[in-house]
Amino acid sequence: MTRIRYAIVGCGLIGRKRASTLSPGQLVTACDIDLDRARALVAAAGQGVATSDPTEAIQHPQVEAVIVATVNAALAPLSRQAIENGKHVLVEKPAGVSVAEIEALAAAANARGVRVRVGFNHRYHPSFRKARELVDAGELGPLLFVRARYGHGGRVGYEREWRADPKLSGGGELMDQGVHVIDLARWFLGEFAEVAGHAATYFWKMPVEDNAFVSLRTATGQTAWLHVSCSEWKNMFSFELYGRDGKLHIEGLGGSYGVERLNFYKMQPAMGPPETTIWEYPGPDDSWQRELEEFEQDVALRREPFAGLPSAGACLRVVEEIYRRSGYPKGAS
Repeated sequence: MTRIRYAIVGCGLIGRKRASTLSPGQLVTACDIDLDRARALVAAAGQGVATSDPTEAIQHPQVEAVIVATVNAALAPLSRQAIENGKHVLVEKPAGVSVAEIEALAAAANARGVRVRVGFNHRYHPSFRKARELVDAGELGPLLFVRARYGHGGRVGYEREWRADPKLSGGGELMDQGVHVIDLARWFLGEFAEVAGHAATYFWKMPVEDNAFVSLRTATGQTAWLHVSCSEWKNMFSFELYGRDGKLHIEGLGGSYGVERLNFYKMQPAMGPPETTIWEYPGPDDSWQRELEEFEQDVALRREPFAGLPSAGACLRVVEEIYRRSGYPKGAS
């Protein structure tokens, strides 16, 4: 398969992660409003040219697809520009700051016949790939509920970063790490018919929330209970999936979140202590590479990405309802 040639727009941490997955000759150009940052990415990648002009990057005649890895408020406008220029798009989550933005992107992509994948890379972590395999094989029986927690502790000055500015972020922790756990819960349980919960700011002095507590129910009563926090202090990730015949518990994501581990607790006929199987994944995070490979298959096969704009829209419907109930972002009209 011929590898796609890319522009990367946004050369921060995530843009650099995306660049590291590209093979020689794939990166045509890298763009950032901070030209030095674009130059640094190009130098590290050993390919491409740097620019501070997103239009120049997107319209480059050799570019076939655009990776958009900017602040949230710029994701949809830049993706729209790429779509209208006939480029395929891999856009970081949440892909926009409102359901309306996501729906407009989907309409534009359909009109131009291009593929848009949203960066829900957590689906590609090895523990989640194995969990999906076990669920699809019926090892848990009918699924009952999900319980998930995801959090970090911020850092000095966090309240002055772009994620704390609703004009740039669109929201706080629910918009940031929250959309990942909403997406994962929906991936296993299906569409959510009921949304409840609230957002709150407990520690950081900022107009967006630092904690959110969410309860979701499907039309058939399966439930997801989710808590996301940037006052967690010790980075943590925990995702528990309960079925009638067993339970899966994924903890850790590598790095500061701890070794990634999948625990499978299989109920016995006599009940009591379950049969326990544990898989550990201490290696480097390959989710970014696997997600890119899936995106390139989307393009080659002309298929709709299974983690695409509809998934992003479903997540933001939950976010918007929690914000409506809680009055976030503070000061918004």
